[in-house]
Amino acid sequence: MTDANRTWLTAEAHDRLHAELADLRRHDGETENAEELDGGERALHDRRVQARIREIEALLHNAVVGEAPPDDGVAEPGMVLTVRFDDDPDTDTFLLGVRDGAESGGLDVCSPDSPLGRALTGAVQGDERTYTVPSGRTVGVELLSAVPYEGTR
Repeated sequence: MTDANRTWLTAEAHDRLHAELADLRRHDGETENAEELDGGERALHDRRVQARIREIEALLHNAVVGEAPPDDGVAEPGMVLTVRFDDDPDTDTFLLGVRDGAESGGLDVCSPDSPLGRALTGAVQGDERTYTVPSGRTVGVELLSAVPYEGTR
C-alpha cells in the first residue's frame, strides 16, 4: 500500500471508528423512528447507513495507528501544526489527521483533504501557502512548526 492510500489515525480516533462501525452493524436495517418514515425515507436512511459503513471500513482498512511520522518538520498527517493566518498575530495549533467528530488530545483536527490541509501538506517551517475557503476568498497561512503527534499508543 502506498503512503497516499494510507490514513493516519490517532489511537482514540481508531477506537471511536471501531465502536461506531460495530454500532452501525448491530443496528443495520433498524431506524429509531421507523414508524414515522415512509418507504422512500427509510430506503434513503438505509443507503446512508451502508455508505457510512463502507466509509469507515475503508478508513480502518488503510489506517496507520500508533506510528508517529518522522520528526522532520514536514507537514503531513500525524503532525501537530502551528500556523499563522495572513497577518494575524495569533497562532493556531491543530492536528493534521482524519476528522472523526472529536478532538484529539484537546487539539482541533484538520483533515489533510480539506483546502487548508491540502495547502499545508508538504510545507516546512517558514513556508507560506494560500488556499481558497468555501466563500471563494483566498487566505494566506504560514507554517510555524510541524511536530509529531505525541498521543499515539
